[in-house]
Amino acid sequence: MYQRLLEHMSTAVLLLNDQLQLQWMNPAAEALLALSLARVRAQALLELIHVDETIGERLSQSLRERHPFTQREARLTLATGDTLTVDYTASPISEHELLLEVEPRDRLLRISREEALQARQETIKILTRGLAHEVKNPLGGIRGAAQLLERDLQDPAQAEFTHIIIEEVDRLRDLVDSMLGPNHVVRHSALNIHRVLEHVAVLLTAEYPCINIIRDYDPSLPALHGDESQLIQAILNIMRNAAQAMIEGTTEQPELVLRTRARRQFTLGAKRHRLVCKVAIIDNGPGISDGFGETLFYPMVSGRAEGSGLGLSIAQSILHQHHGLIEYESRPGHTEFRLLIPLETPHD
Repeated sequence: MYQRLLEHMSTAVLLLNDQLQLQWMNPAAEALLALSLARVRAQALLELIHVDETIGERLSQSLRERHPFTQREARLTLATGDTLTVDYTASPISEHELLLEVEPRDRLLRISREEALQARQETIKILTRGLAHEVKNPLGGIRGAAQLLERDLQDPAQAEFTHIIIEEVDRLRDLVDSMLGPNHVVRHSALNIHRVLEHVAVLLTAEYPCINIIRDYDPSLPALHGDESQLIQAILNIMRNAAQAMIEGTTEQPELVLRTRARRQFTLGAKRHRLVCKVAIIDNGPGISDGFGETLFYPMVSGRAEGSGLGLSIAQSILHQHHGLIEYESRPGHTEFRLLIPLETPHD
């Protein structure tokens, strides 16, 4: 029973013997360390990860003196070469067994950022819908008045001005509708994310034939439960932004990488998911200006003079409807947008 409880914990838990060899770890630890228990059981912990030069001595002393200790914000290097910031606690449970609990600080910081992002997006959605309601009502009145005026005008030359009023009102109405994002009913069904990516890649290649698209797919990904047309729209918006940034930034050899991976025991916002699909869209353009970091997904915010600022806002809205979100990181020569979507169906 106790083992089952540990297996369902979100904290990484490892059991070591008096030689600091790994005896057992829970799924959260496997996901954190990117290691399988079946492959590394009985191996020395310090051969699997590196924290600092004194950790072996401190763990042995803790076991010998039966005294627990906690280390905050330690830098942990995995066998894959990735580096994490973690808090870890060593607790002797017998003279021959030591329990090690590891809590990644990076993930906690990311979860806080995601929760803040989701809260901001929800606030923006409420404000935008309120604004749209207030704007569309008078627009309807202006359009109706222009149509009535057009019927009473005798001079065709004057009717041209009412045409302009009606066309501009329709343009503003379409702009407001775009700010609200997708307005059709979400129809979720099983779909292949690679089919979606290939569809968008064909569209982008037709529009920007000079861009080299590189595929790095995980063929073992299971079917995703979502709305195919909406996901196509979200991914197309991001890929088109990347393409435009590379072209306008005069990137010599514009390159776009499409990468898919599965993430296990992954937390999005406040909810932990057993399996999450990660779609990374990576370009080698000039990068995103630091000034747009906090407002990048806001509607009407764009780094391009002729941009509408709606593409990323709509993409984020679509991901929220799929209970996922979009993250990004950027530096000159490398901009990566990550779409994170739970792979569980609503019945899981």
